[in-house]
Amino acid sequence: MKILYSLCAITLLTGCQSTPPPSSGLVPVRLQTDWFPQPEHGGFYTALTKGFYQAEGLDVTLLPLGQYSSSLKVVSSGGAEFGLASSDQILEAVANGLPVTAVGAFMQHDPQAIMVHANSPVKSFPDLEGRSVAAQPGSTWFKFIVSKYHLKDVRETPATHSIANFLADPNYIQQIFVTSEPYFVKNANVPFRTILISEAGYDPYRVFFVHREFASKNPEVTAKFVRASLKGWQEYLRDPAPAHALILKLNPAQNAAQMQFTLDTVKEGAFISSGPEIGKMTPARWAATNDQLNSLGVVRQPIDPTTAYTTKFLP
Repeated sequence: MKILYSLCAITLLTGCQSTPPPSSGLVPVRLQTDWFPQPEHGGFYTALTKGFYQAEGLDVTLLPLGQYSSSLKVVSSGGAEFGLASSDQILEAVANGLPVTAVGAFMQHDPQAIMVHANSPVKSFPDLEGRSVAAQPGSTWFKFIVSKYHLKDVRETPATHSIANFLADPNYIQQIFVTSEPYFVKNANVPFRTILISEAGYDPYRVFFVHREFASKNPEVTAKFVRASLKGWQEYLRDPAPAHALILKLNPAQNAAQMQFTLDTVKEGAFISSGPEIGKMTPARWAATNDQLNSLGVVRQPIDPTTAYTTKFLP
């Protein structure tokens, strides 16, 4: 069953004050996430459970995303005002004519990686020559790896969100998020190693974005959403308990130990900045990713990367 909730919908779960009726003046806003409820979205859940959105005059609804949907398509078609994606996806979307703009980076680095067994001869990306990698079909990072290391015989096979094949096959190589799949492999007592995609020099942000027309017509609402979201991420790193409690109720596939593993990994890997750096995006990072996309030929029409994001709503 699809999960849809706002502050008023979580009152019985959290004990917080219910959202006032529309006459109170709260502005309804929807955030389309990029997966089911999970700790990787903890800052947004914190902003919701601790009332940061409500304090800004917003009634925010978080929309989970199924396996075969796209946050970019949902927002572009008017199904939500805000969404979550990576900066390379934003650049590709803008180059393809979608009306979206990134407004903040909730992760400074992408936790995507490949996972191999501990005794695998694959120690670095050039070692993928002659092997198969289970990855999302058409992944841009995979094209980058093939191009940078001049791989002639590396095969991309469809990835799943299961580790069953990895556990069964000592030669299996799988695309993962270091914040997720390793938890289950550790619990299965199978030795493994991970290699972050960013180690190859391909390192997009994880961002939240807005429909361009909405931001143009509602700059104050956009600024309030960004401000409350960043406050939520700062608070999540300090006190994750309220967000984790809600995530666990909304997504029973999670568990407390798994969520703690994700949070610990996020902190240890410095994927999320804190303090004044939180949300930060730099022209140099956006330009570098844009240049990589152009060199790979994955965009139909080269664009000015500054048209894909704005920092005017950041602290």
